[in-house]
Amino acid sequence: MYQKPMIGLNMDYRAARGAMPAYSCLWAGYYDSLIKAEAVPLIVPPLVDQADIDRVLDGLDGFVMIGGRDLDPRRDGFMIHPSVCLMDPRREEFDRRLMRAIVRRRMPVLGIGVGMQLLNVTAGGNLMLHIPEENPRAVPHLDPSDPNHRHALQVVPGSLMERVFGDGEIRVNSMHHMAVDEVAPGFRVTARCPDGIIEAIESEGDSWIALGTQFHPESDSATALDIGIFQEFVAAIQSGQRTPLEMRMVA
Repeated sequence: MYQKPMIGLNMDYRAARGAMPAYSCLWAGYYDSLIKAEAVPLIVPPLVDQADIDRVLDGLDGFVMIGGRDLDPRRDGFMIHPSVCLMDPRREEFDRRLMRAIVRRRMPVLGIGVGMQLLNVTAGGNLMLHIPEENPRAVPHLDPSDPNHRHALQVVPGSLMERVFGDGEIRVNSMHHMAVDEVAPGFRVTARCPDGIIEAIESEGDSWIALGTQFHPESDSATALDIGIFQEFVAAIQSGQRTPLEMRMVA
């Protein structure tokens, strides 16, 4: 009997502040996109115990790492930049533990925004901390006054990105100031902005379903084509699906 794959989703976390209690949140576009792609989303809070994280992953077929605020570059051996807007430490600690476990297991993963950046860093790459300084000729990738800011996208032939978007003129949303710099071993760039900034990466070969997009295909500002990223991710899991037991044996 056919069963839809179960895909995990992490959440944003905000610590208590004044009279406001601590809370977690998740934009509906993430789980709605997975539902449309014929998957069952499972929302995972920021767990503390590694054994709990592993137990959750044992029951999942893949994971989507969501976007959010910036990673702390000091944790990867770099100095912090004044432009960095750090995510809450509890979320970052959880996300890093979670991604290390995903990479170790070679579990199917789709990273979006900072989720792609974390995938690249965890697998051995690094980040550009502030695009305007490190690539002064770059087009704007962030416009605080326009949540629908967009730029062009150039995709690599033969990639998942090409299957989603084809070879026509493409524009995607853009809301970031950090970006992937050196790509992790075992990954390749599959889409760039015309200014050279990396917008998508995919694992090489067929042994690991792992990809990332710097733009946000789940957002209200996404195009009708963007849902294809989730559909391709889910279809890849279905075609090469391993059971939770097989994944535990790999881990």
